[in-house]
Amino acid sequence: MFGGVRGQSGREVSSLQAREKQESEQETGESEVESQWRERGPDAGPGVPVWTPGCLGGKKPNISKVEDRVSDKSLLKPTVAKVGIIICLEAGERRGEYWWKKLTPTDSKEEVRIAYLCVPGEAEPPTPELVEVEVGGTALLKCGPSHSPGNFSHVDWFSVHKEKPTLIFRVRKGQGQSEPGEYQHRLSLQDRGTTLALTHITPHDERIFLCQGKRPLSQEHRIQLRVYKAPEEPTILVNPLGISVNSKEPVEVATCVGRNGYPIPQVIWYKNGQSLKEEKNRVHIQSSQIVESSGLYTLESVLKAQLAKEDKDAQFYCELNYRLPSGNHMKESQEVTVQVFYPAEKVWLEVEPSGMLKEGDRVEIRCLADGNPPPHFTISKQNLSTKEIEEMTPEDTGTLVLESAQKEHSGLYQCQGLDLETMASLLSDQQELLVNYVSDIRVSPAAPESQEGDSLTLACEAESNQAVEFQWLREKTGQVLEKGPVLQLHNLKREAGGGYRCVATVPSVPGLNRTRLVHVAIFGSPWMMLKERKMWVSENAVLNLSCEASGHPRPTISWSVEGTAQERDQDPLSVLSVLSVLVTPELLETGAECVASNSLGRNSTTIFLELDSSRSTGPRVSTASPSVRANSTSTEKKLPEPESKGVAIVAVTVCVLVLAVLGAVLYFFYKKGKLPCGRSGKQEITLPPSRKSEFVVEVKSDKLPEEMGLLQGSSGDKRAPGDQGEKYIDLRH
Repeated sequence: MFGGVRGQSGREVSSLQAREKQESEQETGESEVESQWRERGPDAGPGVPVWTPGCLGGKKPNISKVEDRVSDKSLLKPTVAKVGIIICLEAGERRGEYWWKKLTPTDSKEEVRIAYLCVPGEAEPPTPELVEVEVGGTALLKCGPSHSPGNFSHVDWFSVHKEKPTLIFRVRKGQGQSEPGEYQHRLSLQDRGTTLALTHITPHDERIFLCQGKRPLSQEHRIQLRVYKAPEEPTILVNPLGISVNSKEPVEVATCVGRNGYPIPQVIWYKNGQSLKEEKNRVHIQSSQIVESSGLYTLESVLKAQLAKEDKDAQFYCELNYRLPSGNHMKESQEVTVQVFYPAEKVWLEVEPSGMLKEGDRVEIRCLADGNPPPHFTISKQNLSTKEIEEMTPEDTGTLVLESAQKEHSGLYQCQGLDLETMASLLSDQQELLVNYVSDIRVSPAAPESQEGDSLTLACEAESNQAVEFQWLREKTGQVLEKGPVLQLHNLKREAGGGYRCVATVPSVPGLNRTRLVHVAIFGSPWMMLKERKMWVSENAVLNLSCEASGHPRPTISWSVEGTAQERDQDPLSVLSVLSVLVTPELLETGAECVASNSLGRNSTTIFLELDSSRSTGPRVSTASPSVRANSTSTEKKLPEPESKGVAIVAVTVCVLVLAVLGAVLYFFYKKGKLPCGRSGKQEITLPPSRKSEFVVEVKSDKLPEEMGLLQGSSGDKRAPGDQGEKYIDLRH
């Protein structure tokens, strides 16, 4: 038997104290460690060392090494070397204490009591078995390796927290019982009692669990439980204020936050796909974490850096690296761009739209710079002819808008940018802005008028900075009459009166043109636009009757019946009158006569009303649309003339006879070859003056309209049908 002296604190006891202790032991016949062993016993509970044979490869202990560890070697007794049993202290020992064990040597029936001095660091505990589980999962804790035999009918399970074991579960004769506490409702036995299942794992469960078997021999097995939880998707918040390149130290670029992970994930920052490392005075990464009440971690990492102008479009993002039982994983945040402020080095000017500009275009003159924020802009314009410079203030964005550009906007434009931080001024190159134009067209004479049969010349002129082309159009038909600035009109007829439009075009500038409308007046008595006709009406209805006439001078219109009349000017030569009238028996009897007159004569037309018995006789308002031109076909229902109106029947009979004579004459001249065929020829045939009635008949190559004809004025002047493009024959008889 041997013994040694070392206190729990590691301080050595002096030789004098050791001798005093030895004398005390001799008096009692029992050493202190023997007494300690006797008091605790071999089943002293967790933390008591386990002694097993077969340690050190079957070799005997080196007593000399033991002697080196004892200050007072006189306390050592040589009986240890005679035992012949190898003794090894396994994991779980309490260093600095004496522990006793009864052993029976193989070559002796004598029971020998041996003391072993445990020196700190002399024996390392075995590595605990590692069990990895995710939060919320179930941990399966096995009492010993799967290949090791053992009796698990008597097992105690302990939870070790801060090196303090706490009994949490007992197994007796294969039956388990939870101890009161935090694990009471989460533990159960599996695999015939060899496995302890711990459910609803939380980060607080990450610790060592100790399994200790009692029979047939004391056995101890330690398990290290590791808990994992993947963090949420990282969020990244960019610095909303931006970063100036003039900053002398790193400034916050963005903050990365990873929530509810366990253990703490590792964060890596990237710029344009390249990982960022700590760099003195250039890049600094500062991370902190918060422990939530659930035990999970929220990580916050702040990236600070000094940025340059080249970083204005740089993409920053963060990456969280974490581990799960399945292996290593990572999550990336979205990419963000931080606003970088830097002074401008260049200013320039742009004009939109590009290409040829014309009057009326919407033009934007933009001042641009390569700085952020852009400098304060002003725009100057130099007149090309006077060389005068005009200062112009653009919008806050540096854009000058010309909503409708005019030729006066032409000139040399230049932008000036003033950096309000450094007060540095930059100028752009001058750029010419040319607004192409065509001035208002002038037509002479401005108010042309002429007698029938005369000629008239219209001249058009305009000014432009580009070559101009002219053409003349008939207003009512759109027909091109002449290409050039001058229009000659010969042998004017009444149909030649009306609107003529001069169009000035700049071929080199698409869309640049100007027009001027002029009205040609042909002196003559009024020309009625309507024929006599009848209308179906209802008694007591209110009608709107319209009548239109033209002439030069412009005529006035009067009605033969009482009513409310309103006149509207159609053009300088035409007038339209609308009469609102109540249908009465007297009106049904007489009809409504429209009379147009001017200084050269008068003309009239009559609208006859016929009562429609099938219609309601209640008061109502209807509109008579007598806008049936003399040269058009009416779509309204026409009624035959009453028998009492014999004059009309005679007129129709005469017209038929005249048409027959006309056909014979035309056929005669055609056979003689004196009448040219086609639409372009005109033949005027004058009958003997003894014939008082005059008819003007229009002859066309296509089907003759049924309602062709003219109303004759009271003065007896002839009225030509159609416009100037139509061919006619005047029959006088």
